[in-house]
Amino acid sequence: MEHTYHTSITWTGNLGQGTAHYRSYARTWDIALPGKPIIACSNDPLLGGDPTKMNPEDLLMSSLSACHMLWYLHLASAAGVTVVGYQDTPTAVGEVLPSGAGRFLSMTLHPVITVLPDTDLDLARKLHDDVHPVCFIARSVNFPVTYQPQFIIASEAA
Repeated sequence: MEHTYHTSITWTGNLGQGTAHYRSYARTWDIALPGKPIIACSNDPLLGGDPTKMNPEDLLMSSLSACHMLWYLHLASAAGVTVVGYQDTPTAVGEVLPSGAGRFLSMTLHPVITVLPDTDLDLARKLHDDVHPVCFIARSVNFPVTYQPQFIIASEAA
């Protein structure tokens, strides 16, 4: 079954001269969809972008991490593993070629997962292996995605 997805991107970087010169425009845009908050974006700060705004790399990493999290929570629920907290701080390695072309080489998820006492931590850890085959975003990227989960027992977190 196919699904169709939509988004709206509007360039906001016309500083008055459009793209007349390389430095005459900003690399900024908004992601705007009806009924959702606008996300103001810029290009990567390494390329002169605004570090206070989301960039495509941030968005891709966040999407992949969120997809993994949502599938993990589903699989945990189905397996009887009760998760009461989940936070991830993914890291990625990228490269930029002399031509300016870039790409991600790899991404590692670092989820910290809080579970109830008496949780089977081996099962909780193994569930991560079951996510990649079903995660829409992870299945769509062409770089390796690995994970290094940490588990906290809820009584320790209090």
